[in-house]
Amino acid sequence: MFRTMKLSPILPVFLGLVAVSLITASQGNVGKVSGQGNFRFRVLHTSDILPAEAKAVLKAAHGGFAVDKRKGKGETYFALPGAGILQISADLKSVKLLPTDEEMKKTNMHNAMLWTDKGQSYLTFPGNAANKVYTTTLDGKLVHTLAPPTADTDLGAAAANDYFKAKGAFIPTDVEYLNGMFYIPTGYSKLDYVLTAKVTPGKNFDAKWNAMAFGGRGTGAGQFGTGHGVTVVNKKRVDIADRPNSEIDRFTPDGKYLETVQLPKGSFPCDTYYDDKYLVVGALHGPDRSKGAPIYILEDDKVVSTIMAKEELGLANFQHIHNAVMRKVGKKWYVIAQAWNPGDFAILEQVD
Repeated sequence: MFRTMKLSPILPVFLGLVAVSLITASQGNVGKVSGQGNFRFRVLHTSDILPAEAKAVLKAAHGGFAVDKRKGKGETYFALPGAGILQISADLKSVKLLPTDEEMKKTNMHNAMLWTDKGQSYLTFPGNAANKVYTTTLDGKLVHTLAPPTADTDLGAAAANDYFKAKGAFIPTDVEYLNGMFYIPTGYSKLDYVLTAKVTPGKNFDAKWNAMAFGGRGTGAGQFGTGHGVTVVNKKRVDIADRPNSEIDRFTPDGKYLETVQLPKGSFPCDTYYDDKYLVVGALHGPDRSKGAPIYILEDDKVVSTIMAKEELGLANFQHIHNAVMRKVGKKWYVIAQAWNPGDFAILEQVD
């Protein structure tokens, strides 16, 4: 005789939690924490949170993030070749794909930047393979494409002028906006100058090359091994991530060299991101390449936490980190990170 057993109403909920736990555990990061002091993190989301179109092309990821810092906002934007522009919700719970111009969609956006002028906000992307800089509205509508300098363009530096007269390639690696001007590093080319362009936002949006350039490839003060990422800080300073030299070079907005911040030797900083008094640096390599690349958090230019996404959090594809930003949502800090070669995506949550 068979007996019918009544299941406790709690059991299905318990089984559901176990199932979710097993799914997460299969990703190899359950219970793992990385970082030091107040900045210890666990994995909150992996690429599973991305739309199907983004997951299909994620291995090609080679870009970075732009955060909307305006009051009451908080969305984060990035782009993937083959998918287009993506928006991460302010609460970090969802990601959606925005309509994207076909020219932009088919090529790589090496980073992303969100800026506001006269009440209008824009996204600007350096298309490193397309040799152009694209600007869109926040809903993805393309409003301007900045073409490469020509042989007749005066960029304000003889070396830069000669480079384009000799038909050198324009390869933008990042872009920032300040006081009506774009700042555009070109570290993937032999030029390795930061170029500038005057921008006219609004209904008749335009951008034209400007006669001011600084940097250049070399080992001297204010020169770059590879000028990779650019960040405008408090509207008073322009920071350049000098990747192979393990340093951040700082300039005034008019291109005068100020100082250099040294990072651990052997790290390859791709870009810098500031939130409050903290500086976040995603690195292509770390001092020990067998352990994958670090994400550094600095306070007063000193490293206060090192997050090892691959070695300590179990994110196998994070051998190289191409970009990382940090946001505070409620009382917790979160890190959004992108890996390169192969591309991957993760959101990390501060551990109490």
